[in-house]
Amino acid sequence: MEWMASEEKDGSVNSSVAQAIDSSASLEIDQPTESTMSSGKRVDKNSEVSLQAKSKQLLSSLWEKIIGFKRVVQEKSFRFCRGGDEIEQARVYHFWPGNNVFFFKGRLICGPDPKRLILTAIAISLSSWTFAVHVASDIRNPAIIVTSSILTTIVLVNLVFVSTIDPGIIPRNDQCSSVELGTIDAGKRRRRSRVVVINGIEVKLKYCNICNIYRPPRTCHCATCNNCIQQFDHHCPWIGHCVGLRNYRLHVTFLLTGLLLFAFIFIFSCKSLHHKLPGDGNGVIGLLRNDPETVALTLFSFVAMCFLAGFSCYHVYIIAINQTSYEHFHQKYVNSGNPYDKGIVDNIKEVLLASQPPSRVNFRAHVEPGLSDISIK
Repeated sequence: MEWMASEEKDGSVNSSVAQAIDSSASLEIDQPTESTMSSGKRVDKNSEVSLQAKSKQLLSSLWEKIIGFKRVVQEKSFRFCRGGDEIEQARVYHFWPGNNVFFFKGRLICGPDPKRLILTAIAISLSSWTFAVHVASDIRNPAIIVTSSILTTIVLVNLVFVSTIDPGIIPRNDQCSSVELGTIDAGKRRRRSRVVVINGIEVKLKYCNICNIYRPPRTCHCATCNNCIQQFDHHCPWIGHCVGLRNYRLHVTFLLTGLLLFAFIFIFSCKSLHHKLPGDGNGVIGLLRNDPETVALTLFSFVAMCFLAGFSCYHVYIIAINQTSYEHFHQKYVNSGNPYDKGIVDNIKEVLLASQPPSRVNFRAHVEPGLSDISIK
């Protein structure tokens, strides 16, 4: 009996040991070891590294293709076909970094928005046409129509010239930053300036970080056209172009002839309205009902006449003191005096009668393609 009890006791112990072994085995199977987890992390990291390497290779190959395509397009753009086999070399205006718009292969230079020029020309032409149809025809005097036509032609010609000529663009110097300024950083370069003496008065020449030049006296960088303009006056919104050294005289002529035209239209339009006044006592209401075109033309010509008269008087004044609109508005010579003032008569001669300087940039010059720059012939 004791022997059987001891066997039963040994069997229960063995069974408990077997159950413990089975449970530990199941835990080993269910829960991964630390080495297995670390190896899995290494695999994940290796896959991420390989993915990043592949993405970098893909981006680099894509960038190389883009650069290659850009070079091909640039090389092909230097020459373009015209009329079959005839080939013309590209010119400077094709690659000019300013915001100007060129027409007739670089012969005409307009501002960034030529639509303003077109709208101004339409307004002048429509006013002249309305005057000829509704006013001059009623007066029945051929001299009035001829005079208005001549004035309109002069105004439009001046408008085209002042809007399509080089206002005095200063050439850029792309090599200045590396040749002249050396290793000076951008912050110091912006603070660099030079002082010159003009007629006994010191004038500071500022450095233009966009054009990489020291601006000549009376030069300003136009943010709209993105050019440095010699003797910069203003950027005219009515013509969409800068007014500077080379087209200021045309701008003044345009103002004065426009003033004469709209004053002529206003005077004879008022005379026509006086004759057309109805006798029934309706007055202005009757005019609006019977001849609204003449009423609208009279009001428009009056506004244009006042506007042009104000600008003409202002420019006559700044011509007499030999200043530009930019200099007068910013009061450049309040403390130092104007080094360019030579007296009223000499100032008028210098601004209006002096010979026009040639353009400093030949926009029609041929260019040759290079690996990193464009050389001008």
